[in-house]
Amino acid sequence: MPNDKIVVGLDIGTTKVCAIVGRLDNFGKLEIIGVGKAYSEGVKEGIVTNIHKTSAVSTHAVIQEDISST
Repeated sequence: MPNDKIVVGLDIGTTKVCAIVGRLDNFGKLEIIGVGKAYSEGVKEGIVTNIHKTSAVSTHAVIQEDISST
C-alpha cells in the first residue's frame, strides 16, 4: 500500500525501553510488524535524568526491531 501509515508505541521505563511498530492493514486493523527492547539508561525512578542517553536507548529499541514480516 503506497499510503502505509506507521504507528510506533514507546514505553520508557527505569529498567528497559520497549518499542512496538505497526501499520493499518486493508481492513483498518493494526498489524504489528515489529517489536524491540533495550536496557534503559538516563532514567532513574521513572524520571528522565539524562535526555541524551534516554534518546539513544529509545532509538536503539526502535532500530533493532524485528520487521521480517514485512
